[in-house]
This record gives sequence, structure tokens and C-alpha cells, in this order.
Amino acid sequence: MEKRLRIKTILAAKPLDREIEIHGWLKSKRESKGLAFLDITDGSTLAGLQVVADESLSNFTTDVARLTTGCSVAVRGLLVASPAKGQEVELHARQIRVHGWAPPDSYPLQKKRHTFEFLRSVAHLRGRTNSLGAVARVRSRLSWAIHLFFQQRGFFQIHTPIITTSDCEGAGEMFTVTALDLDRLPRNDAGSVDYSLDFFGRPASLTVSGQLEAESYALALGNVYTFGPTFRAENSNTSRHLAEFWMVEPEMAFCDLEDDMDLAEEMLKFLIADCLANCGAEMDLFARFIDKDLPARLDNVLQHPFVRLSYTEAVKELQNCGRSFTFPVAWGIDLQSEHERYLAETLCGRPVIVTDYPQSIKPFYMRCNDDGRTVAAMDILFPGIGEIIGGSQREERFAQLKERMEQAAIPLENYEWYLDLRRYGTAPHAGFGLGFERLIQFVTGMGNIRDVIPFPRTPGSSTI
Repeated sequence: MEKRLRIKTILAAKPLDREIEIHGWLKSKRESKGLAFLDITDGSTLAGLQVVADESLSNFTTDVARLTTGCSVAVRGLLVASPAKGQEVELHARQIRVHGWAPPDSYPLQKKRHTFEFLRSVAHLRGRTNSLGAVARVRSRLSWAIHLFFQQRGFFQIHTPIITTSDCEGAGEMFTVTALDLDRLPRNDAGSVDYSLDFFGRPASLTVSGQLEAESYALALGNVYTFGPTFRAENSNTSRHLAEFWMVEPEMAFCDLEDDMDLAEEMLKFLIADCLANCGAEMDLFARFIDKDLPARLDNVLQHPFVRLSYTEAVKELQNCGRSFTFPVAWGIDLQSEHERYLAETLCGRPVIVTDYPQSIKPFYMRCNDDGRTVAAMDILFPGIGEIIGGSQREERFAQLKERMEQAAIPLENYEWYLDLRRYGTAPHAGFGLGFERLIQFVTGMGNIRDVIPFPRTPGSSTI
């Protein structure tokens, strides 16, 4: 007898007339004339395996008859061809053991459709539902595909710090990390918190990006990438924002903005195609129950090149489109979600790469263009999502970088290591950041970003 086969393996291999054992949770049960038909799932695949149990089991009355949705069981029996429609095999039970009971009067996930809002209130259990279990499997596959994409292209993964003393974006929206006693904070002569007495001897925060550190290794190893959690203390209660989210950030030496855009487009298409090829059952579920237009939208991304236009061209299109936006459009403003979605959904009907943004609205590390007004930046905008990738060619020239940092009032003494990268063997380089959860939103059709990460962190939230 083979032990503990996963249901995904059983349904694929169909080892008929063999005694096997499975472990899983009961999705549903029906009874008929001394028989119990149990639909068991173990999370390995969307489909469950039907178990047929009869009164010959010694614990049929004491245990099997009492089973309800959510109970955890081990089943040993013979796998045979199924006469029922919609399934090729079923397991005839010779032994059933109950690992854990789930009382029906208190178990919150009964066999019915629950709203996503309700499921967020039981985040510790929602992975057992069809939809959120499917999201979790797609998330896992996309994560694997990201590593596959970069490893196939000779990139090296770099683990950048979670705790940092650098504010990559310069926006100040960072979570402070301290070992100080918050009830007795030490103060300096100016009355401010004396961080010289803290763990690192200076203010520290959770990272908003691994980019700056990744740049140092790109200028040593050539092509690198980071993939990990990042944090923004931004008070945004929207369907597109999280306080903790995952970022994919490649950095490439001897690379300009055109190379950067080419790689980003190639990566997005690779990830979507890989998911379609390896998560067929999950993608079918999303198309049937979440977003019927999802297959066509994904195919549209794969079949057409992304539209590329400059920020200046984008602003002209927005100003001349005849639409009244909540946020007025003018050259020099940062594009809002409504502007981004108009460009991707209405103007172009496919992903758009907007380039060459005004220098005044972009961070200090982006390379200044020759016009003195714009930087070599790019954002990729997706229909239904808006911005999904932001990137740029980095400023590799020492004098220009130092001037930008001084203009932004960035304390140079904290970034001498970053300036050293320009002092010693500087080289053109570029990179971008992909918001992983926004990609999952697009691939699955899920409307709220809080439903594509297991435990969402948002303002005022009190999840696990």
C-alpha cells in the first residue's frame, strides 16, 4: 500500500485497483441506503476525490455518520473506476479515521457561497474555500515562475534587508523599527527622540524597496533580482493598496531604459503564459465565477505588444479625450488611477508603457534626460489594474546624482555607500519593481487586492 498520496497525483495518475491512503478535509457528504459519499479535498488541487463508505466499516455509525463539512480525515481503501458522471475514479473506503472534528453549529465555512468580505473576517480559514484556495495555488505558481524566468536568463537572486536605514522612495511613508522603550523614550537636547541610543544607533524602518541595495550587487554581478516583502505606511484604504506587499525587483548593469522595458514586457507575458499552462482548473474557476472576461483579457496581453508613449503624449491624450476626470490633468502632475486606467482600457485597450516622467515627481535615483525636465522612467499600466510596474534607468553619473539628492534634501552622509557606486567603476544600469499582488489580481480577476495575499495588512486591520 502507498501512503498519503496527494489527490492531485491520484487524479492525474489514476492508479486503479491499488490500495492507497489519502488525508484531507470533508467538503460535503450525502447518504443513501447504508452508504456515505464523501467529497474529500486535500488542497493540492481544485477537485476533490469521492470516497464511498458503507456500513461494513466498524466505525460507520460512531464516526462516519457524524462527519460534517470541515472535518479532517484519513481514508484507506481501493481506488476504482467510478460509474458516476463527472469523475473517473473513486475511493472505496476500507478504513476511515477522524483526525479532527468540525462542529456544524460553529464551523463558519459551510457548503454555500460566502462573500469575500466575510471570508476576510476568517482569513485563517478562507484558504479552504475553492476560490481562495485557487488564488493561493496560483500565487505559488507565479512565485515559482518568477524565479524560473530570472534563473533561465542568468540572473542571481539577492536577499536585500527588511530592516533598513534608507528611504528608497523618499516619501517618508515608512514603518519605524525600534528597540527603545516606547513608554520612556530618550530625548536629545532638541526634544527629539535620541536614536543614538537605539539598536542601530540611528533611525531604522521596514523597507519600502530593495532597489538601492540590489543596485550595489548589479554593479558587481551584472544581473540580479530581489523578491520579498516591502512595506508602506500609507493610509490608503483602496482595493489596490496594502501596507505589506511583495515586490519583484530586477537590476541590470549595462542596461538602458529600452532594455528595461523590453525585459519587463517579456517577464509579464512569460508569467501569464506559465500560469495558464500550469493552473488550468484554477483559471477556469476564475473565468466562470469571478470574471467571465478574464480569458480574453489575458489573451490580449499575450497576443499584442504593449503600447509605448511618453508622459507628455499621455497628458495630451488625457486633456483632449473629452472626459471629465475627478483629478484634473496637467503636465507635471502625477497620473492618478483614473488616468492610468483610461490610457490602458479606453485609449489603447491593452497594456501601456508610459515613459519620461517629469523630474519633479520622481525619486532622486532616476536618470535625468537631456531635456533637463524629465527622467528616464517608465510605468506599465494594465487594464483593470492601473500601474503594475514602475522602473527607470538609474542615474549613474556622480555629479548629477549628488545634485538631485541635495535638491531633495537627502542627507548625503547616510548614502555615501550609494554614492560610492558612482565613484568606483560606475556603469549604466536600470531596473524596475513589479507589485506581485497586483499581478495576481490581474491574472485571477479578483477585484480586491486583500483577497490575493493570505493575511492582508491594511490601515486599521487586525488580522492575524
